[in-house]
Amino acid sequence: MINYIYQLVSPKVFSIKYDDIEFGDNVIVRPKYMAVCHADQRYYQGQRDLSILEKKLPMALIHECCGEVLYDPTGTYRQGELVALIPNTPTTESDIIFENYRKGSYFLSSGHDGFLREYIDIPANRVVSLDGVPAHIGAITEFLTVAVHAANRFDIASHDIRDVIGIWGDGSLAYVVSCVLKKRYPDSKIVVVGKDPRKLTYFSFVDETYIADNIPVDFVIDHAFECCGGEGSYYAIDDVIRYINPQGTLMLMGVSENKVAINTRDVLEKGLTLVGSSRSGKKDFEDAAAMLRDSKLQRRLSMMIYEDKPVTSIDDIHRVFQTDLSTAFKTVFKWSL
Repeated sequence: MINYIYQLVSPKVFSIKYDDIEFGDNVIVRPKYMAVCHADQRYYQGQRDLSILEKKLPMALIHECCGEVLYDPTGTYRQGELVALIPNTPTTESDIIFENYRKGSYFLSSGHDGFLREYIDIPANRVVSLDGVPAHIGAITEFLTVAVHAANRFDIASHDIRDVIGIWGDGSLAYVVSCVLKKRYPDSKIVVVGKDPRKLTYFSFVDETYIADNIPVDFVIDHAFECCGGEGSYYAIDDVIRYINPQGTLMLMGVSENKVAINTRDVLEKGLTLVGSSRSGKKDFEDAAAMLRDSKLQRRLSMMIYEDKPVTSIDDIHRVFQTDLSTAFKTVFKWSL
């Protein structure tokens, strides 16, 4: 079966690659809904170093995707079943190292073709059922798994005093982390610290929100999640170290292209634990899929989603990336190409 793969060959330039799919051992999925990630946007806009672009392009973008099963030789999924697709692809086994950190693991839409394709052939163990989940919300499953993975690692790394958990950031990542933590730790006080008053109004379900420049002097937290990234990482990490209680855990989630200075004197004095958390694996997808069947969580996530018009041409792909630059949180679109 001939497959169309829509590759980015240079910033803002797409080309179609033709591939042949065989009905072999893999599951074949027809993409239904997708979401744009900041990483996709950086490739599309040419905001990565030239050496990285030359190394990774041409490449199909998008790693947030759900679709309908067309063919499953394993009998695990029924025809037409809505599933989430896992972009992380491990090549080794380990009972200790999570699959998204193992040497040899690779990630679709980062050096390997992502999901901008007519059909996707993928191993059955890289697919998770989304039965009972609306497709436009299923599109951001992978994004939700990033927050779920961080919460799973937080469970392992942190002590049990979790009276107040702070989240630094007011973007999409901070929003899904807030959703996950509010659901997982209903007895904890969840506080969000951001810089955009308009965006902070979306966080009405958490216990408190503060503008970063106006944090109360007596503010204190037990643990924190840093979701800023970029130049904001320094200020967020510095704030957390200042306000966190001794032996607290700081989950580092924001991506920064530059090195970030950290106040190690206070890290040592307080005995803090800093944990880097990135991407996710199948267990996180299974946990996220179970969470997504909760109607309350669906409503919360729908608040952060802007659904653009369906994509029916390459021009529409350009339109979606342009639209995403002006949306507050996540841009989702139906794939009809």
